[in-house]
Amino acid sequence: MGRIVRTISKDAAVVCSAIDGLDIVSEIERINKSSAVVTAAAGRLAMGTSLMGFGLKNKEDTITVKLAGGGPVGSLICVSDSYGNVRICVQNPIVEIPLNAKGKLDVAGAVGRDGTITVIKDMGLKEPYTGQVPIVSGEIAEDITAYLAESEQVPSACGLGVLVAPDLSVKQAGGYLIQILPFATDECITQIENNIKKMQSVTTLLEQGKTAEDIAMMALEGLEPNVLDDFEVAYKCDCSRERFERGLISLGKKELLALKEEQDGITVECNFCDKLYKFTKNDVEKLIKEAQK
Repeated sequence: MGRIVRTISKDAAVVCSAIDGLDIVSEIERINKSSAVVTAAAGRLAMGTSLMGFGLKNKEDTITVKLAGGGPVGSLICVSDSYGNVRICVQNPIVEIPLNAKGKLDVAGAVGRDGTITVIKDMGLKEPYTGQVPIVSGEIAEDITAYLAESEQVPSACGLGVLVAPDLSVKQAGGYLIQILPFATDECITQIENNIKKMQSVTTLLEQGKTAEDIAMMALEGLEPNVLDDFEVAYKCDCSRERFERGLISLGKKELLALKEEQDGITVECNFCDKLYKFTKNDVEKLIKEAQK
């Protein structure tokens, strides 16, 4: 299981959430059988979305983050619940491109820089809240930071990292999200900036044995931080046969009749976990009757 820890400064002006997402990103790689750079991109977005979703006000609230940068990976769509549990859909799981100028996986090259990051918050209202800003780098952490500053007017700092081994297994994965509230002092902001400058990369810290709590406390060093929350998080898909039944019924009688004639039943695959749901001709006939009601 992964873990999210949230800390807060003594004056409650700054909050930092940090995640150890090794198990989550390993599951992403297992489901998608993705190439190294796609695992890194999808893993970063999953952890960033988890950090944004963690702490939504109501249990049923969800947040969806879509990254469409025009790169070879295509679109990435990630959903988090209010506990930070995530699932992600990857359009093109196999992308092979050269390393970047620093000799590292070229996540920005895979994602692309010509597109948008879209955030949809479903908080049980009539219409979900939607915000969208241009992608600024394709590195994902910077794009989340830019979104929060521009669309939600929340000054933030985000760091995300995924370390993939030569055999494509995931060695480390983690991240942090610092959010500064309006009443934070200049001294507080300066302290945060200095802390970030001193911190090594997230994957380096994890390789050194640092925990999510260690990282969250390091980010708020000098501000007398305390731990607010400490939760287990996981890759969690909420698909079900009943949900796909409703989706098929929504196609209508005409479309279902056509599908019934064209093939021996219907097989539907979940884009988030690859689970298959099979509907026989008899099953489809029942759905047709439901569609007529």
